[in-house]
Order: sequence, then structure tokens, then C-alpha cells
Amino acid sequence: MGGLVVYLSEFFRHIYLENLEQILVNNAELVSDGLFRDVDHIEDYQLINSIINRLSSLMDIRVTIIKDDGTVINETYDDINTMNNHANRPEVIDALRDGKGSSIRYSATLGYKLLYVAIYDYISRGTKGIVRVGIPLDVIDNNIKLLQNTLIGIAIIATLFALSMGIIIAELTTKPIRQLTWIASELAESALNNQPIPLYALPATKDEIGELADAFNVTSTQLHRQIEALEGEQKKISAVLKEMTDGVIIVDNTGTIQLINPAIISLLNINISTPIGSSIAEVLRHHQFVELWRHARKTREHQSTILELSSPRLYLHCNAIPLDHVLPGSTLLLIHNLTRQRYLETVRQDFISNLSHELRTPIASLKALTETLQQGALEDTAVAKRFLQQMETEVDALGHMVLEFLELSRIESGQVPLKLATVSPYFILKQANDRLQIQAERSGLTIDIDCPPDLPDVLADLPRIEQAVVNLLHNSIKFTPSGGRITLRAAHQSDMVIISIIDTGIGIHPDDLPRIFERFFKADRARAGGGTGLGLAIARHMVEAHGGKIWATSIEYQGSTFSFSIPIVN
Repeated sequence: MGGLVVYLSEFFRHIYLENLEQILVNNAELVSDGLFRDVDHIEDYQLINSIINRLSSLMDIRVTIIKDDGTVINETYDDINTMNNHANRPEVIDALRDGKGSSIRYSATLGYKLLYVAIYDYISRGTKGIVRVGIPLDVIDNNIKLLQNTLIGIAIIATLFALSMGIIIAELTTKPIRQLTWIASELAESALNNQPIPLYALPATKDEIGELADAFNVTSTQLHRQIEALEGEQKKISAVLKEMTDGVIIVDNTGTIQLINPAIISLLNINISTPIGSSIAEVLRHHQFVELWRHARKTREHQSTILELSSPRLYLHCNAIPLDHVLPGSTLLLIHNLTRQRYLETVRQDFISNLSHELRTPIASLKALTETLQQGALEDTAVAKRFLQQMETEVDALGHMVLEFLELSRIESGQVPLKLATVSPYFILKQANDRLQIQAERSGLTIDIDCPPDLPDVLADLPRIEQAVVNLLHNSIKFTPSGGRITLRAAHQSDMVIISIIDTGIGIHPDDLPRIFERFFKADRARAGGGTGLGLAIARHMVEAHGGKIWATSIEYQGSTFSFSIPIVN
């Protein structure tokens, strides 16, 4: 309707201007006819002026008489003495060329727009010239505006009528569709509870809407059954994936993760909030996994490899299995953590090696002493006596090793019941210091006790916990050079007392620090020397039996700190 209004406005304006132009042409011809009839000479300006003023007043138009050269000789609206030559006016040019011309332009003389029409005709009985008539455009604009207002009013009425009819028709047409839309929404939100669609809300006629409602009922029942079955299967798969200790990942052809279970997230410390939908390189952060997946995708064959990761320290068995038969383009990654098995294998190998080494030395010494005695040294009383003393020392070492091993086995198997009692931390440290003070003095070491007097008592089996402190202190004495210092410290922390043995010894290499509490483990660089390698292991088990934890920190060649926690008396 708006376009129609614009079009009709321009159309009627064009028609109106054409009609007005024709009227002005007729008016110009009337002016020319009057001049031809009454004026004999062109120089009779007064008569010409009288005629055109009279006609201008009657027809309410502007009249201008112009010579062929463009000189204005009469003008009804202005003084001719102030007017310029009009030879360059468009309507004048057209009239001289074609006999008639017209234009709409701004009049500098009058200060507003006019429609000009000029004809080339007689301006006296013996002379031809230009008769130009003009009318202000404000009259035209007012008429056009009145026409536009009429058209706009008609358009508004027609639009309102059409809009009202459209709303009524649309309401009647879309009401059943909206009802079905609402029913479909309720069907989705109610989790497909298998309830029939309320047909009372639909039209009662048996038309296409009724058929659609019946189809909704059937669809609801079928979807409910299918979703129940799928939910059951999904719960089973989710339970299996959640409880699996092996990592499971499914990757599509573009490297995007489609499924991942909690085991692999925990194993690799994945901290991405939404790993599903992320790339395999972004989530796993190890190029070995990406290379294994790419090789399986390229060959479309089962790939298997052993990966050893440095950060975190893991030993993994990885399988990449193409799933073209069920998920074209996807690959299943199965990751089995062999770190514990690898650790236990290493411990077993070290245990056998250390045990063999510890037993080989006294046995070899005993055999050498026995052979020497058999070969004649027995006849020399002094030598025989000294050899027998050495043999006794080696047998005592073997017995001590066996006792320590039996003690450790009993502790690990839980066959050593604890007799818990209230004990002062200072008393524990003092007892250990008294037992090893002489040994420390022989080694040229100083032992200090740092224990606040208000420290709370602990609940412990005194002989067992004292043995743990003695083992740790003996270890520090053995590996601290002469002139060094050892501090026995106790401090209160939360519901625990922390006991620390701090030495200025040769320290422990960072690679050996995690294993120092293993049975028979002796560090090659920092802890080479005598002993069975069971003392720290026994200390660890004693502390853990009391419900505490033991740990060590060390800087190589600067000293070590062995600490353990023990609960206080509540």
C-alpha cells in the first residue's frame, strides 16, 4: 500500500503538471493573441504593459515578454530594468528552437520555484517574440499534498481492514497447529511418560489434524519404549566405563575425542573441563598417543605399543583399534597402566640383588676363613683365635640380618600388636639420643634435641616408636662426616606431632630419594656403605602402624631431613 501511494502520487503529479502546462500554453497563446490584435508597434510599451497586466490579473499568472535576443521588454511581477537577459533560460531556448518550451526552476528574481511555459509567437502585429507565462509551484504542491493525503487515508483504511481479516483468518487456521505444537512440547518435557495426547484439546472433526494427533500417540509410545531401552544400555556402559581401571578413549577421523572415561582423566591428570569435543593432542598432551592414533587411522589395523612417560612418570600399554565396522572413521584407544607392575618388578629385582649382595659378603668371608683354618692356620693358636672371632662377627651379622628380616615380615603381615600408651615426645627423642650418644661421639658428631616443653603427649608403643627414631638417627650418624651436627626436633602440627632428624651429612641423590624406604635399597651414590638396608623400611612400617606418615627431604652434599608424624592424645 505504501508503494502504491508513492506510485499514484508521482503518477497524478505528472498528469497534473502536464495538464497545467497545457493550460499555461493556452494562456500564453491568449496573451499573444491579445497583443497581436491590439498592439501595432513593439515600441508601444505602455499599451503592452496594460494588456499583459490585465490578462495576468485575470488568469493569476506571471507574464513576461521577451525579444528574440533575450531582452525583457515587459514583466508583470518585477521591474524590467533590474532583470537580466533571458536568452539562456531553458524555456526560452526551447521556444526559439521548437516554438514552445517549459521548465520548473527557482526564480532568483522572485525567490521561489515556478513552472514556466514559453511560446514563440507575435508580440505585436509586425513582430514575433517570446511570450512566457509562469505559475508558482506552491499551488501545485498544495494540490499534490491534498491528493497524497487522500491516498494515504485510503491506504491506511485498506491496510487496517486487510490486517484485521488476516488476523482472523490466521487465528482460525493456526489454532489447531498451535495446539499440536503445545502437545509436542509437553511430550518432550514429560520425558515421554507414555501418556496419550489429550485429544479433547483438538478439533472434534476427523480431519488431518486428528490423524496427526493419532500419529503423535503412536510415536509417543514407541519413543518411550526405545528410550527406556537406550537408557538401560547407556547406564550399563557408563557403569562399566566408570569402574574400569584402564583408560578408554574414542577418537573420530578428525582427531576429536567422542568418549573418554574417568580412569584416563585421573591417570594423566587431565584438567580440561570438557575433554569431549576437544582434540586428542590438546587433551592427552603426549605426542606418542597422537602418533599411535595416526598410524592406526592410516593403516586401519590394530596397533599396540608400550609408552614410558616422564611427566607424569608412567609406564603404559596402549592399543589403538579402528572401529570401521561400527563407527566408520573412529578409533578406540585402550590404555593399561603398567606402572605398578613395572615398579614391583624393579623392586623385586633390586630386592634379590641387594639380598644376594648382603648374603654373599658374610658367606664369602666365612668360607675364606674356614678354608684358611683348614689349610693349617688352625695350628697357630693366635691366628686361629682371631679367625674364629671374625667368623663369630660374620655369623652375628647374618643373625642380625635374619632377625631384621623376620621383624620386617612380622610387621608387614600385621603380627606385631601395638601396646599404645601416652608418651612424651621429648622422652622418645632423649631415649634414642642416649642409646646412640657414644656412637655419635666416636664419629665426632654433635646431637641436639629441639623439643618445646609444652608439646602435647602422643599415643604410641614406646619400644616400637623408639626403634623407628633410633633407626633414623643411626642412619644420619652413619652418613654424616666428622664435625657434623644432628638435630632431633619435635613440633606440634594440627592433631599430629612431627618428629624430624636433621643432619648435615652427604645427602641423597634426587633419583634415589623416592626409594630410600624400600627393603634392602641402598643408594649407590649417597648411601653406599655397610648395613642391611632394612632400617628405614622398618622405620616406615613402625610409623604407618601408628597411623602416621614418614618422608624425607635432602639436598645432595648439604644434608638430609627425615620426618614422620604421630597422632597426639585426644
